[in-house]
Amino acid sequence: MTDFEAGHRPAHDGVRLRPATAADAEAVTQVFLDSRAAAMPYLPRIHSDEDTLAWITHVVLPTSTAVWVAEQAGRDGEGGELLGFAALAGGDELDHLYLRPDALRRGIGSRLLAEVRGAVDGPIGLYVFQRNAAARAFYERHGFTAVAFDDGGRNEENEPDVLYRWTP
Repeated sequence: MTDFEAGHRPAHDGVRLRPATAADAEAVTQVFLDSRAAAMPYLPRIHSDEDTLAWITHVVLPTSTAVWVAEQAGRDGEGGELLGFAALAGGDELDHLYLRPDALRRGIGSRLLAEVRGAVDGPIGLYVFQRNAAARAFYERHGFTAVAFDDGGRNEENEPDVLYRWTP
């Protein structure tokens, strides 16, 4: 079976995309924690690292419609360090797209977003914190439009956010 047949995308610039597995939980959690700390230091830390790992392990990975990871290809062409992940929920909502801080501006987020778009037949929605200017600019560059602004009452951080929508 080839990588493509197994759901793996060939390595591009040494980075390969593939469906996430339960074995990725610790690495996905670390990417999530590191990315949020670097990009959104203003967010309150509501959960411990252990609780976040439990949430990724028991909620995000098993209940999302699909989760993809981007990993640095190892010397043997096989998987290496996890650089980022994207999770699709409810069939049409991009619930998470996070990259390690040292993996930004390499096209990895765009490739993960392309995987999400390829898995959805129709519009995609997502929420971004209003203060997360870099993420907002990323999604706007990729054709997403802000359609609603919220005061933060819908998320546990109580941080104002924006609903974005992309229509093919």
